[in-house]
Amino acid sequence: MINLLSHQFVQYAFLAGTIIAIVAAIVGYFVVLRQQAFAGHALSHIGFAGATGAALVGLSAFTGTLIFTIIAAMGMGILGKRIQGRDVEIGMILSFALGLGVLFLKLYTTNATEAVGILFGSILSVTTTDIVMSIITAVITFIALLFIFRPLLFSSVDPEVAEARGVPVQFLSIFFMVLLAVTVTGAILVVGVLLVFALLVAPAAIAQHMAKRPLTTIILSVCLGLFFTWCGLFLALFFHGPVSFFIAGLASVSYLVAVPLYHSISPHFYTPLPHENREH
Repeated sequence: MINLLSHQFVQYAFLAGTIIAIVAAIVGYFVVLRQQAFAGHALSHIGFAGATGAALVGLSAFTGTLIFTIIAAMGMGILGKRIQGRDVEIGMILSFALGLGVLFLKLYTTNATEAVGILFGSILSVTTTDIVMSIITAVITFIALLFIFRPLLFSSVDPEVAEARGVPVQFLSIFFMVLLAVTVTGAILVVGVLLVFALLVAPAAIAQHMAKRPLTTIILSVCLGLFFTWCGLFLALFFHGPVSFFIAGLASVSYLVAVPLYHSISPHFYTPLPHENREH
């Protein structure tokens, strides 16, 4: 294991995984808070169509994924809070995007290997360019979230009151979905299209059940995201298995075990999610 860690491709994998885990955990906090997990899942599949379509015109998979997801994100962002309950419409778009991706792949079969990497992740083959792109997108996302954190949090918890107070709820909805698209595009490098949901939603979902304050919840979400990513990489290197499987497996099992166990051991510490508070 020590010898493996001395290789550059392993070091790049841990660096890329760390960057994506942090960004996904922070953005994922708002995804769960705004009840837009399915929208994030749909964006990852739409990215597959963008990646395969980019091959037809000679662009990189990252560029194609980013373009397609941003266009779709802006459309979803226009719906604002109305995106909740639109699972059927989003599901139809998701199915169409997957079909479009298969069509593009059929038309450009020489890029099948890259398409498999997009679907299932290829963190152990990231390049210096991938690292630089991940850092750039992470910095842009952090700066953008820093500027809109308070109004975004307000509009996520109670959009009606926020709008009455003059908060640009519609703009924030579109802007956040674009940030989500950027995050999804970067996360695809780590776990692929099919399993990006694990890093984006699981850490934040667990953290929001166990913490009360937004900052504490975000920090816990980041710690969980790093734990899933680092442990997944170590297990993949040790057992010579797919990284995406171990990351997604750890995230899913942790959520299914940790949340019920926490509430059963400490029921008096149970903290309802913000949308549960509004319903009651």
